[in-house]
Amino acid sequence: MTRLAFAAAALFLVACNGGTPLGVPSGFSVRPQARSPSSPISHLVLIVQENRTFNDLFATFPRTAGTTTGKELIGTKVESIKLTEEPLEAPTTLRHTYAGYKIAYNGGAMDAFNLIRFKINGKYEGALPYQYVDPADVAPYWDIATDYAIADHTFTTQGSSSFPAHQDLIRGGTAIDSTESLIDDPTKMPWGCDAPPGTATELITTTLKYERHGPPPCTKDFPSSGSYETLQDLLDAKDVSWKYYTPTYQGSTGALWNAFLAIASVFDDKAEWKAHISQPDTNVFADISKGALPSVSWVIPDGANSDHPGYESDTGPSWVASVTNAIGESPYWKSTAIVIVWDDWGGFYDEVKPPKLDDQGGPGFRVPMLIVSPYVGKNEISHDTFEFGSIVRFIEDNWSLGRLGTTDESTKSIASMFDFKRSPRSFITIPSKRSKSFFLQQKPSGLPVDDE
Repeated sequence: MTRLAFAAAALFLVACNGGTPLGVPSGFSVRPQARSPSSPISHLVLIVQENRTFNDLFATFPRTAGTTTGKELIGTKVESIKLTEEPLEAPTTLRHTYAGYKIAYNGGAMDAFNLIRFKINGKYEGALPYQYVDPADVAPYWDIATDYAIADHTFTTQGSSSFPAHQDLIRGGTAIDSTESLIDDPTKMPWGCDAPPGTATELITTTLKYERHGPPPCTKDFPSSGSYETLQDLLDAKDVSWKYYTPTYQGSTGALWNAFLAIASVFDDKAEWKAHISQPDTNVFADISKGALPSVSWVIPDGANSDHPGYESDTGPSWVASVTNAIGESPYWKSTAIVIVWDDWGGFYDEVKPPKLDDQGGPGFRVPMLIVSPYVGKNEISHDTFEFGSIVRFIEDNWSLGRLGTTDESTKSIASMFDFKRSPRSFITIPSKRSKSFFLQQKPSGLPVDDE
């Protein structure tokens, strides 16, 4: 950065802080980079958790669209079913593939979750999807929603599972050419450019047909007729710093759930991988402490801390609180937006019908989205319709990156949740059962961040 640019950035930060300099320790660099002149956000941190519908985590949260009563299809009759309150660490993993989504959606009636069949034994899931988490088990999430902002109409880009969802979070869509998009998960693990020979992707056509096995899960094997740019391309082109914090690779997707594993321009470039893929995920704490947080970050948890059903762990809310608190209690606070989102629906019931369907197998069902920032109101509740492309669009606009041409063009930006004209709020610490030190001492679980 030139002296002139550095001086301009410093003046901007002073202005955003009400005319007084930020208390930045010696050797600590906030490093703002080119962005929209109307935005004080120099850093966006996207924390990605796993497999929960909005209703599963926030069924009874005040002033949001949640319910404790569902609809199930019994023969040709629609009946009401009372949702059961369950612990976060409930032991059952439900099916959340595109096939399951289509069954549950049932032409928009949202009443056939009971008719989804388990992937392994083919039995009906019955009443199992009709549950919601005990609010006491996710108290940090409720505290975040109470002290900061929550959106209750955020839909996944596709009605599918984690592989396309994580791709959607780095590009807003999974089209590999003009007629086909990735859907569901590859046939073998790991899910990326190091997949074993014979691994194929699943595809959906623009006529919404579930297709034959597609190319291997690596962009170098995608059709040459398609363009599969991600935010990596836009960020690198504008020299905007970014990192993807993820569990350490141990030979399977379970230890390294990484969307960029399938992006050849990252995976095959040792310098690019080293610069941007940060392992383990707890490195985010060190980068916050030493002033090395990049402009854009994705934070992917260890499987045990991901909220994934079936792992019988309740550490996810504490993990999210610890990352949030580390940022909030640092000099980064006044220039940061923390976005917390769950990657897919996990098979759980949700009553809200997605917006008009597109030709890529979406939008999918609702997931929670929380935003922590000095520029959101206390208990701010947004009923705006968002998708993962809304997050991508905000990043593009905030750093003047241009467009990828996916759902970033058709969805509303999450910018509507911020008020950049307000003075930055003081940080409110998020209480949790476990602190940052717990996660720094925690041994890697080796669990998949998702298994479907």
